[in-house]
Amino acid sequence: MPPGSAGHDPRKARRVGIMKIGIIGAGNIGGNLTRRLTALGHDVSVANSRGPHTLTALAEETGATPVRAEEAARGAEVVVVTVPLKAVPGLPSGILDGAADGVAVIDTNNYYPQQRDGRVAAIEDEGRTESRWVEGHLGHPVIKAFNGTYAQDILDRPRPAGDPDRMALPVAGDDEAAKAKVRALIDELGFDTVDAGGIDESWRQQPDTPVYGLRAGVEGVTKALAEASPERPAAFRG
Repeated sequence: MPPGSAGHDPRKARRVGIMKIGIIGAGNIGGNLTRRLTALGHDVSVANSRGPHTLTALAEETGATPVRAEEAARGAEVVVVTVPLKAVPGLPSGILDGAADGVAVIDTNNYYPQQRDGRVAAIEDEGRTESRWVEGHLGHPVIKAFNGTYAQDILDRPRPAGDPDRMALPVAGDDEAAKAKVRALIDELGFDTVDAGGIDESWRQQPDTPVYGLRAGVEGVTKALAEASPERPAAFRG
């Protein structure tokens, strides 16, 4: 088990404190974030589209609380929205109602028009970034993170601060306080971060950009972000 992974976090003493975290979506990313965040002692509520009764095994494994999607954000300081992009408009209205003041909302989404999501005119014709489109449906600013991270790396690749093999993740968003909260949480999870700018700059980390899926440190991620093109690749147009 690598240093900093679940069950052995040499940096635990640097934590600010336990947070209440809501995770909406229990797929690969959502499930592994549930595993890691509960292992770090956070109070995690997790929801999916099929109801809490389908999350019994994950709850028993992790100690997370399975809830309905509309309950996941209740009292949460951080909410992770990690459902397929096409499912975002179908999330319950007011899904962030009841969240803590200053809640940081993490968007892990990617737009796959040909493979899964169908064509979204606002993204392709109006030039909105994927996360700006998500913001519009949630009615709340988001921080884009984990969208290009392999789910298994969340479990397998955490490293302590200063480790030369520590990966860095790009983090984009307009709310600087929320971005700082998310970057601190990612640091606690065992990864460095690179500020990728505001949500309108988050095209730099969308699918098929140099940083997407990149396993590199701060220098490599910074370079990849700078090399990105705003032109949407043909494979990711509807």
